[in-house]
Amino acid sequence: MHLYDSLPKRRLGNISCLIPGFLVFSFFLGACTVQESEQSTPLAQIVQTQVSPEYAAEERAAIRALLMRQQDAWNAGDVETFMDDYVKSDSLRFTSGGSVRYGWQATLERYYTTYPDRDAMGTLTFDDLKIDILSPEWALVFGSWYLVRGGEWEDIGGRYTLLMSRTPEGWKVLYDHTSRAE
Repeated sequence: MHLYDSLPKRRLGNISCLIPGFLVFSFFLGACTVQESEQSTPLAQIVQTQVSPEYAAEERAAIRALLMRQQDAWNAGDVETFMDDYVKSDSLRFTSGGSVRYGWQATLERYYTTYPDRDAMGTLTFDDLKIDILSPEWALVFGSWYLVRGGEWEDIGGRYTLLMSRTPEGWKVLYDHTSRAE
């Protein structure tokens, strides 16, 4: 059992209600940039009293390494290893293409359905990372994703926002909102 499994659903709901407000606030203050930076965003500055700059830098590096592990797993065609960094819980929420899925298994099945073969999976690149360490237990990630694909599949990309939870196993994705650029 993980920390977020033991939280009352109402508490998780309250956390999820705060995230859109944080995102809107960050957007209006110019927090979203097109390149990775160690500079704090306005959102991180609001919560900076929760963690030391050294701790925040270490945790940003850990999350960046996690994302690179995911990218490598995807590019090796290993969707299950890619999914290792998502919480294995019904609390996982994945939003994409106008649909919301709950749970690790439902998210895994969505990946297999959307990307049925290696050509469809293509080569993944994560870019434009902004990582805010909100507290010792929570982090918010904003970035871009690109798939260069072969065969009959067109190249695609878009943006994503992740709410990450610090667990005994390390950082895990709790909420993933991924959109495709038109």
